[in-house]
Amino acid sequence: MLLGEFKHNVDAKGRLAVPAKFRDLVAKGAIITRGLDHCLFVFGLEEWEILAKKLVALPLAQANSRAFARLMLAGAMDVAVDAQGRILVPDYLREYAGMKKQVVVAGLYNRLEIWDEEKWEAYKAKTESASDEIAEKLGELGI
Repeated sequence: MLLGEFKHNVDAKGRLAVPAKFRDLVAKGAIITRGLDHCLFVFGLEEWEILAKKLVALPLAQANSRAFARLMLAGAMDVAVDAQGRILVPDYLREYAGMKKQVVVAGLYNRLEIWDEEKWEAYKAKTESASDEIAEKLGELGI
């Protein structure tokens, strides 16, 4: 179970130290891809397989299905952890997420999200200010 929020730096070569708490997720390899809200998603290999199978099963004739599959699959890259516990975040993904030096790595149960720190703080403030409305809408869904 991946939970928590950690601030880290991306070095000049695009390497990011994975928080020690999350290293088991990436120890056997992982997949990094474009996420939603302009963050990056990192999945362990087993979770990625579950998601990828769902994506390729989406109806090919529907434009939204094709677009979402392209977003997730075409942007995906396998990553390995180096001896210092770092992963290399490809240039095109850092650009997509607007990542500068400071980032936040957040655990969301079955995946990690990597955010530019400024974007994370803005997103979090917006979400926290709307938490009552969000909770009410989720209540309608039975959560």
